[in-house]
Amino acid sequence: MYYTPHIDMAGASIEHILRDVYLGWLLWSAHANGASMFFIAVYLHMFRSIAVCSTSSPREMVWCIGVIIVLLMIATAFLGYVLP
Repeated sequence: MYYTPHIDMAGASIEHILRDVYLGWLLWSAHANGASMFFIAVYLHMFRSIAVCSTSSPREMVWCIGVIIVLLMIATAFLGYVLP
């Protein structure tokens, strides 16, 4: 409701959210920390799958699709930081 996705006003709208919107700083920091916690949960899930040998037959295609999804998540997160 407060964010403006225009190239000239995006930075100012983020600053407005952080400074003027009630608990906007909390929403922003919860979003940033939640994204990091999501990646930690995904990595823990991957390591658990490796530990219990869920990568072997007959589930190797599920593992390959999961790895592709993780790589897409990493690429999306990287582009989200680099593009602005």
